[in-house]
Amino acid sequence: MYAITGITGQVGAVVARNLLAAGKDVRAVVRDARKGAQWAAQGCELRMAEMHDAAALERAFAGAEAVFVLLPPNFDPSPGYPEAKRLIAALRTALEAARPQRVVCLSTIGAQAVMPNLLSQLQLMEQELGSLPMPVAFLRAAWFIENFAWDVEAARQTGIIPSFLQPLDRPVPMVATADIGRTAADMLQQQWQGVRIVELEGPQRLSPNDIAAGFARALGKPVQAQVMQRAGWEALFRAQGMQHPTPRMRMLDGFNEGWIEFEAGQPWSCKGQVGLDVVLRGLVERA
Repeated sequence: MYAITGITGQVGAVVARNLLAAGKDVRAVVRDARKGAQWAAQGCELRMAEMHDAAALERAFAGAEAVFVLLPPNFDPSPGYPEAKRLIAALRTALEAARPQRVVCLSTIGAQAVMPNLLSQLQLMEQELGSLPMPVAFLRAAWFIENFAWDVEAARQTGIIPSFLQPLDRPVPMVATADIGRTAADMLQQQWQGVRIVELEGPQRLSPNDIAAGFARALGKPVQAQVMQRAGWEALFRAQGMQHPTPRMRMLDGFNEGWIEFEAGQPWSCKGQVGLDVVLRGLVERA
């Protein structure tokens, strides 16, 4: 039995589909039974658990051969990341009690970065869960190409996509969620000892200009990327409702300045198979 958290999201869903296709038994760990119904219809066992509820998570993980852990994203964390620390503590308590044979955690590129930023929440997860008594693997994924779903409407309506990534011709490690989920499903079925780190990006690195060109192909009209000047980031993020924009701004700085990178570097990262055009076509069709 493979217990999957985050199954109603993009990555968790791909993990589950790959395991089901391989003939594996899957346990869907969900917070909302209604959202879990589609997985029950596909033969998954359902277990209810909030990610801060260690006792419920222990019951959800009990008897599982392997567990996939996905920390719910928080783009506006309070200083010191107390929200993430609470969830990580619950996960650790549950996993230590349930004792699955192995654990695979979705982490991030730059989890080893020494400068605090939004991704430091996943560094905390690696530090805490890396000392569990069973084999634990961290899948450090690059920037999700699916993040550009936010830009579909602007590309379609104005032909311009705003870019916090800059300069516009600088390639950034990116990856499709299909590659992340497939890789995680493969890792769950493997054997290893101790702590394992897998760093994953797509078949090629992509610049904001590449993203704009991809949208142009998907939409059949000219699309350009336009720099969002850093001086305006904080005011913009606060206007959008953020209370603590600094971690997000520092993450963007890390990509733009190059200190958010794979620990082993580009030559040693695993490379996915899904290209930009496949993802953008899907985003445009669903919008």
